[in-house]
Amino acid sequence: MKLQFRHPTRLVAWSLIFGQLICGAASAQRRGTITAQPKSDKSDSASAADTKDIGKDWVRMKYDSNNEPIGMQTAIVRYTAAKSNGKPGSAVTVDLIGAVHIGDIAYYRKLNRQFSQYDALLYELVAPEGTKVPLGRGTSNVHPIGAMQNMAKDFLELDHQLEYVDYTRPNFIHADMSPDEFEQAMKDRNESFLQMYFKLMGTAMAEQSKMAAKGGSNDLDLITALFASDRPRRLKIILAKQLSEMESLMVSFGGEEGSTIITERNKKALAVLKKQMTDGKKHIGIFYGAGHLSDMDGRLRTDFHLQPASITWLTAWDLAAKP
Repeated sequence: MKLQFRHPTRLVAWSLIFGQLICGAASAQRRGTITAQPKSDKSDSASAADTKDIGKDWVRMKYDSNNEPIGMQTAIVRYTAAKSNGKPGSAVTVDLIGAVHIGDIAYYRKLNRQFSQYDALLYELVAPEGTKVPLGRGTSNVHPIGAMQNMAKDFLELDHQLEYVDYTRPNFIHADMSPDEFEQAMKDRNESFLQMYFKLMGTAMAEQSKMAAKGGSNDLDLITALFASDRPRRLKIILAKQLSEMESLMVSFGGEEGSTIITERNKKALAVLKKQMTDGKKHIGIFYGAGHLSDMDGRLRTDFHLQPASITWLTAWDLAAKP
């Protein structure tokens, strides 16, 4: 069967989401620059009482009073014990911090400031234990996902997370599988990257069909954007809408019947979280691709008896028109 996409931006969007999920899983060992070693305005923050669906959405579009898109945002959700009762460990807070791997420099600078607040900041990267990520190294074109991210960031005038997030800070804790663990988990689940990619494509085509049935199309928007004087901004708006719509469809990759890419890696991350809590860390952040966080939300509620207390939105892509 030949895969055909009525909207080319959906192909780019799903490729970027696939990159979000694997986060270098297939290429971490190939990069020579990695070495293994032993605002925000009031509407961007809310309490759980104000946001009944807190923890469900991790990427959203932000609009101004004229309903014009001004930003694509990612969530930071804080979790606390439902009832402290004065018990040890009840003062622990855990923040789930949604990531997109290409964004504005200002976004990554805000994240760096946020990360400095934590006793421990757990991060994703399928790599050998003890791997150090030097600041500013970027991502390689050797792997197709890296090449797609680099192409997108240049075309959209964005920057890559690995160029600006400082992973060398002492509070940064690797909380992901090693390549060997990842490969074994894939074998145990009888999975492959190709299988995962086609699963994503199948979901994308189903959503595309629903959109077509409703008469929706962004072909004209795309053609207009390609010839606009502010082409990068117009293209970012189209792609940001696709990303914010599709992020919520990743739930099928989580849960016990989900996948290595989400389920098993999340289990590993939360095992590291448990150890950090046991070691006495009180204020902990988990910095993972936004597609991972709906599953993590459920596990924090069920396994750690934590509940969302507040949500803050950070603008990853500034989409406002420039004067």
